Amino acid sequence: MQVESPMKSWPGLRWWICSLPFLATVLGYIDRGLVGFLKGDLQRDLHWNEIDYANAVAAFSLAYAFGQLFAGRLMDVIGTRLGFIFAVGLWSLAAMSHAAAGSLLGFAAARFALGFAEGGNYPGATKAVSEWFPKKERALAAGFFNSGSNIGAILTPIIVTIITVKLGLSWRICFIAAGIGGLIWLIPWLWLYRLPQDHPRLSAAELAHITADPPDPPAHIPWARMLQFRATWAFVIGLSLTSPIWWFYLYWFPDFLSKTFHLDKSHQQGPVIIVYVISDIGSIAGGWISSILIHRGFTINLSRKLAMLACALCVVPVFFAPRTHTLWMATALIALAAASHQGWASNLYTLVSDMMPRRAVSSVVGIGGFSAGLVAMLFQNFSGHLLQSRQGSAYTILFAICSCAYLVALASIHAFAPNLTPIQVQE
Repeated sequence: MQVESPMKSWPGLRWWICSLPFLATVLGYIDRGLVGFLKGDLQRDLHWNEIDYANAVAAFSLAYAFGQLFAGRLMDVIGTRLGFIFAVGLWSLAAMSHAAAGSLLGFAAARFALGFAEGGNYPGATKAVSEWFPKKERALAAGFFNSGSNIGAILTPIIVTIITVKLGLSWRICFIAAGIGGLIWLIPWLWLYRLPQDHPRLSAAELAHITADPPDPPAHIPWARMLQFRATWAFVIGLSLTSPIWWFYLYWFPDFLSKTFHLDKSHQQGPVIIVYVISDIGSIAGGWISSILIHRGFTINLSRKLAMLACALCVVPVFFAPRTHTLWMATALIALAAASHQGWASNLYTLVSDMMPRRAVSSVVGIGGFSAGLVAMLFQNFSGHLLQSRQGSAYTILFAICSCAYLVALASIHAFAPNLTPIQVQE
């Protein structure tokens, strides 16, 4: 029952709520993306080669895998509000700890702590969307919070340039500033986030809209039971095949610009901003497409998969990015692929809430994130070794893998979940 309160309700409160996971995603991607733009400074000051850099970012991926597995269950047990407080508080402190690193081991330890804590972001954000939005709006809401990853990636080179180039300060200050931003975020989260039925500023009409779907069964689902569902494996495989591609863009795109077009940090800003601005459009558009199709009478199954197919096909041309000798053509191809990934991800995360009860959403997202993190760790190490040994053709091979991953993932999802049927759980 909704709490009675004399407070005035906020129109569209669910979208105000969704803005908080969006901002958390922005901050998280600034924290994790700084390393890509500071690669040259880190290699110079800490005496790294390509493999050392790959090991540092792989430490994040490994910890992120276990962090999502742990955080997914934690969110389902203690709730979204407390779970996010724990995650963002810890990752903000971990971000600041990078400033104290004096060696590869120390820096990798800070990356590991950051990755473990940031594992709570997507399970928590997906759970918040499942709590505050009906199914017909969830892909759009997921696209909104997921677009924060693009905003974070846009802001990262700007922050790096201002601090290290304009102000002439150490790269260490970048990590301290990012961590402070996360601690500030905790203030509006503590003030605003509640469950819909407990929120004093939620109108009765909006509560009715949010709870329009049939209620979930009250059954508790153990982890071992979740692994028996084909729906779980559809998400796990889909995420594992495509999430590492996004991280590849995040960690290696600045290096690609440096090696292929000889751009320094200040001149990398333009291409990077273009890629992530277009990605932001893709994130919202991917969720919007499936939501519009549902509103027009298409089934949830057909709507999600048509949107994902369109995104998968738009990734294919990235194959040609390292083969073009024109900076802006390569930028356009990578921008299209990155935008398509974000549209894909908006629908992929929504598949979990389409098929799983709300009480299991974070846990399943965490299981998928664990698997994807392990694959991403291997892919980062593979990329580093390939670039160290085959510098001329390395990016050709890597972009070829990127181009076909999504079509393979969609075929796998359809094989495991041909109808996106909600699972029936019996106590």
